[in-house]
Amino acid sequence: MAEKEIKQDTPDKINMARRIRNYFFTGILVTAPAAITIYLAVIFISYIDSNVVNLLPAKYNPETYLPYGIPGIGLVILFVFFVVIGWFATGLVGGFFVKIWEKLLASTPIVSSVYNALKQIFETFFSSSSKHSFREVVLIEYPRKGLWTIAFITGAPTSDIKDIAHQSNMTSVYVPTTPNPTSGFLLFVPNEDVHKLDISVEDGLKYVISVGIVAPTSKEAKALLRAEATAKAAVKKALKNGKK
Repeated sequence: MAEKEIKQDTPDKINMARRIRNYFFTGILVTAPAAITIYLAVIFISYIDSNVVNLLPAKYNPETYLPYGIPGIGLVILFVFFVVIGWFATGLVGGFFVKIWEKLLASTPIVSSVYNALKQIFETFFSSSSKHSFREVVLIEYPRKGLWTIAFITGAPTSDIKDIAHQSNMTSVYVPTTPNPTSGFLLFVPNEDVHKLDISVEDGLKYVISVGIVAPTSKEAKALLRAEATAKAAVKKALKNGKK
């Protein structure tokens, strides 16, 4: 009798162990992304606060009059600083000084190349009218035939590159590394070897960062999901109005 009871209890114990394991991993999936995000945000805000607030004179520093520090005050000060600088630079007088500053840097031999490169990079990522940022997600054969990788269209090569490569139609693509997309390779690929994907740039970057775990959704599928959600909301609203 005792052996039969043990055999009957064993499947229940196994199921309970599986449930506990599933609960454990579900808890990690729910809390880990939020916890890591909050942790990185705290580190970033603390870094900005420690470097910006210390630059303020004591009489203008809020922490001088308070018994405790204000988290994020450095971030607010930095935001206001950039807004003021942007407002000044877009004005007539500010634009004049900016031109003088840029001419001064451009006339400096080594500094000019570094400044121009950094300026172009920042204009690429922060200018809303930039034509050089990532445009589309594509698929190319790299590093050899038969192996495919995700890339991002960045523009068109110069005429010199096309002449040397003996290709009249080429595309400049950026191949990011996984899981850090800030490093990668710039390739010049013939147009016939570039295959466009029906996904957004944001989804493409998520796909690279997640090492292929987070599969992207096509733009058409997203449009259908949005239409379905809108239709459901409209039906619920109509039912509520009908009950009234």
